[in-house]
Amino acid sequence: MFRVIYQWQVPTDNMTAFRAVWQNTTDAIHASVDGALGSFMLQSAEQPEKVLTIAKWRSREDWLHFWGNSNPQSMQRMRELAKRISVETFEEIEDRTR
Repeated sequence: MFRVIYQWQVPTDNMTAFRAVWQNTTDAIHASVDGALGSFMLQSAEQPEKVLTIAKWRSREDWLHFWGNSNPQSMQRMRELAKRISVETFEEIEDRTR
């Protein structure tokens, strides 16, 4: 498995809208892009405007095919509501969550 961590700066007054757009975007990508396995969202307890979205992909190749020019159209609305700070990729070694 392959994980991608996106860090966002989401203005507090945009959080509800960002969350709704992220849910729709994640569901649409999962349903239509080969290798996309969904995502989860974390919000910093200390810095409420700091949000991480962590996507799971079958492989790095699947994600690279989706990522293309690093500005996927399907993520446009998210970028209108928040500033994407960083994108970092990881090979998943082991997942022991339940």
